[in-house]
This record gives sequence, structure tokens and C-alpha cells, in this order.
Amino acid sequence: MNLPCKTLSVNRSRLACATPYACCIKLQKAYALGSRTPALNVQRYSTRHTTALVQSKRPSSSHRINRRRTIRQFSTTRSYASSIDQHNETVKKISATIREFHKRKEPFRIFHGSTNSTRQSILKKNLVDTSSLSNVLKVDVERKTCLVEPNVPMDRLVEATLKYGLVPPVVMEFPGITVGGGYSGTSGESSSFKHGFFDRTINYVEMVLANGEVVKISPTEKADLFNGAAGAVGSMGVTTLVELQLHEAKKYVQTTYHPVSSMAEATAKLKEFTSDSDLDYVDGIMFSKTQGAIITGRMTDELKSGIPTQNFSHAKDPWFYLHVQDKITANAGPTTESVPLAEYLFRYDRGGFWVGKSAFDYFKFPFNKFTRWWLDDFLHTRMLYTALHASGQSKKYVVQDLALPYETADEFVNYTDKAFGIYPLWLCPLKQNPLPNMHPQSKEYEADGKTLKQMLNIGLWGFGPQNHADFVKANRDLERKLRELGGMKWLYAHTYYDEHEFWQMFDRKWYDDLRVKYGATTLPSVYDKVKVDVAAEKKAEEANATFLKSLVKIWPLGGFYGIRKAIASKTYIAARKAAW
Repeated sequence: MNLPCKTLSVNRSRLACATPYACCIKLQKAYALGSRTPALNVQRYSTRHTTALVQSKRPSSSHRINRRRTIRQFSTTRSYASSIDQHNETVKKISATIREFHKRKEPFRIFHGSTNSTRQSILKKNLVDTSSLSNVLKVDVERKTCLVEPNVPMDRLVEATLKYGLVPPVVMEFPGITVGGGYSGTSGESSSFKHGFFDRTINYVEMVLANGEVVKISPTEKADLFNGAAGAVGSMGVTTLVELQLHEAKKYVQTTYHPVSSMAEATAKLKEFTSDSDLDYVDGIMFSKTQGAIITGRMTDELKSGIPTQNFSHAKDPWFYLHVQDKITANAGPTTESVPLAEYLFRYDRGGFWVGKSAFDYFKFPFNKFTRWWLDDFLHTRMLYTALHASGQSKKYVVQDLALPYETADEFVNYTDKAFGIYPLWLCPLKQNPLPNMHPQSKEYEADGKTLKQMLNIGLWGFGPQNHADFVKANRDLERKLRELGGMKWLYAHTYYDEHEFWQMFDRKWYDDLRVKYGATTLPSVYDKVKVDVAAEKKAEEANATFLKSLVKIWPLGGFYGIRKAIASKTYIAARKAAW
């Protein structure tokens, strides 16, 4: 099925009409700088076809780092010989920079060029720039592998592999999440009940250690570091190259929405469906305590008679979660549709699951089909995250992924219902990594005494208390309740644990010994990187107070400033370049 392209003229007109929302004429000028690459419809091709994707040159090394902060690099696919030579040269420079920091015993942070974290970074100096490592170097069809640099985002990765009828087993639902972020962070998605976290689909990683040494790590080579660096948020070294596993792609995902009327029913169905080896994807949405849907997906090349096809990527298409709610409201039983594979993988991009609705709530702006179409460029995840950071709203917004044993998930949702009242909630079953590791974990085993039980991730995303002290208190209460119920949070978001509390959840001796063994003690530890130091943040805010920063705190100026920064980032270009 061909999807109509969103033309530049349509996007310009929508922005021009939205100038009360976009605040000033400078935004129109910034927006007009972008260009539209003609869209390709990868999903309509069978695995026997290939498509030519737009290629662009690697940014010049003379580009300044502050320029990269404004105009983010998007990945490209180049000839293997030239790309691997350029890659090796870039890694050589990164290694030399890190070696100098190591000699001076100075900590450093990595500048990737983008983020999907809501944590604020305090260290602004001693940055190691890896943002140019943004290329898919090679797709090996026979071995079903892909050699890819760490800053390649999911949408560019999928475009590159679908040309060969292949797709990664685990694809993060947000297209801007990168391969490197998927390894060094925690990434579990709707296929993770089957394949585990993203790092379980990696064959090997090239890493620059804290002393500047370049090493190759894998399940058979420096396996302790390979497993320990997964989820350790870059506290073991700098990822510079990844070889990913791929498997056969199909044209469509036959997607079924199963209505549920309680959290107990939802967990029962999740257990049932995750035991079905024929399914490729399982997740769920709770719209309230009494209405939800478990969503199952099976890849197929066939369009069955009577099953409609549904798309989610175009501005006029519905947002996925709203569409699911409409389907389960209108039908008492399961409803099935065929969704083109790439559209399924990134079905939550428009609206950022449902976080995009919060922007309408913040501005007190009408939320309907027309306004979602009108402002579509603002409402993809890359733009939403950029605006969330710049506006200061990330300090007031609960963005937490929380993994729990199935047995305590119902009680936890009862707690969040009373404490936060945030809906919808995302449900995602997770196959655990072998212990020890730095991912959310539970030490509960199946009857065989060897297999770790699956956990259930619950995505809690919405406005929290607007008073900062109340916001911190609510998050601390959330952390206490989570620990009480045997759960753990993902470390990309606000983390308020003190150091003792934090290390009660992980094997500190294992982690510290690994850091000593591989010379990583000069790097910030995982706790140093993820903790929110409330007192330090307040002190820094007071010391750096300016008139402009005080204006950003005033509604709706902070929101307008966030939009301006999001447009300046040009991240909307990535969504326009999508090949579906």
C-alpha cells in the first residue's frame, strides 16, 4: 500500500498557521531551513526486493561540537571499504582523546548528539564527541548480521536492513533511540518476551576502555565486560561499533487487540500469550483500572481476506493508542488488523506513546484529529523529547519504566492509581538477562530452578506534582513502593535513591571488581551518572540564574521556548525522511 508523501509545502503551511502556537516568526524561518527527502515505502516490498535509500556524507571532522548540538547527525549507509576506514580513523581519535583524560585522571562524559533520557547532565566539560559514529557499515545477508556504529537510530537501522529483507529481533519503539543507547542503557520492547533485552541480540561490541585501549567484547571474548557493560550507562567504556543479529522480515504484522477489564485479567492474558511461540510481539495498554488491551503481533507476508490494513506514520493516520482504545470500545471481542512491519515497529512514535497529549494539556490547546494533523511535526518523539528538556518540564513530568514480578503488578497499579492517577499505562513483558547484570532484575526462578521468571514492565508517563519538593517526594514514595513489591526502575529517568539504597538492588562487588579489572574507575560510576542530586541541582540553578531562565519557568513561555529549541534541533527532518 502506497502512503502519500507529506510535502514541504504542507508542512510549511501547517507551521505558518500555527504561529500563535509557535510564538514568533523566527520559528518559521528556522523550520523552513529543512528539506524533505522523497519517502520510500519499504513495507510494500517483499524480501526479494531492495530499495535505494538516500545517502549522505559523514560530517566533516572540522564541524564544531556546539554546531553538532544544534544540528544533530542522522545515520547513513556507505560503501563498506570507505566506511570502515573512516570508522577506524574516528575511533583512533576518540581513543587518543580518552587516553589524555586518563593520563590526567580526569572524568569525562560522552557526547552522542541526542538523548531519550529525562535526566539532566551536570558535567558540561571534558566531553568525548562520538556523534559522527552514525553509520550502518555493512549488512551481511548470509550471516544475517549488521555492522553498525552506535549513534545509528532505530529508524535508519530498520531502513538499512529491510532493503535485504531482514530486521533486528528487538527494535525500540522510539525511532530516535540509538544502537549504542540500546546496549549501554536498558531497552526492552514488545519482542523482549521472546528475545530478551536489546543487548541479547548483539554478537560483539567494539569498545574504547577508560585508558584509551580499543577492545572487542562478546559472549565469548571478555564476556564479563560484554555482559557487565550492558545497562551500565557507559560507566565501563565507550561503545564505538556493534554487530547485531538480524532475522527474516515479513511485510506485515498481523496485530490483534484483546480487550481486558482489569489488571488481573491483563497479567493473565500476558502470561498466556507470551507462552505462544507463534507470536512475535506482545505488549499492552491500560487506559484505566477497568479498561485495557493486550496487543499481540505475528509477522506475515499474507494479507488475509476480511482483515483490514492500518497505517500509523502519516499525519492523517490515527495515533496508535487512540486507535486501540477506539477498537476495544467498539468491539467486545478481539479485533485484528494487518500493519506494515515498519509502521508496527514505530507505531508509538507519533504522540510519543501518549506523552504528546500532555503538550496539548500544557498549552490548553484543543486535542482532536485536526490539531494532531496540523501540528504533526511537533508530535514525533524526537521533537517531544527535545522540547521536554528545553522547556524545563522534564523536572515536573513523571517518565518512569518500572519492572515488577507479575505477582505484584496488580498491587502496584492500585498504588499508582491512587498516588498519581496517571493513565494510560504501558505493559511490556520482559525476558530477564542472566545474573548479575545492571538491568532491572528479579531473583525469582521458574520451577526448574534455572530459568529466571519474566518481569512485567509498566510505563508510567504523565504530569506529576508541579511543586518541585512535592515532585521529589512523590518520586521517592514511588521508589519505596517499587522496592517493597520487588520491582526496579529503568535508569534512563529520574533516580532519587541514595547510594546505599541503589546498591541494595545490584551486585556492587561484582560491578566494582569489573571496573577495577578494566580500568574504568576514572569514569563516573553508574550511580554517579543516574542519581538526581536535589541539593546540587538547586545550588547550580541559583548560581546560574538569569532573567531568561526565570522567564522559562513562567507558563506558557517555557513551552514556547521548548518548541523553539526543538525546531532549531531540526529533529523533525528525521521523521520526514522515514522510508514508510
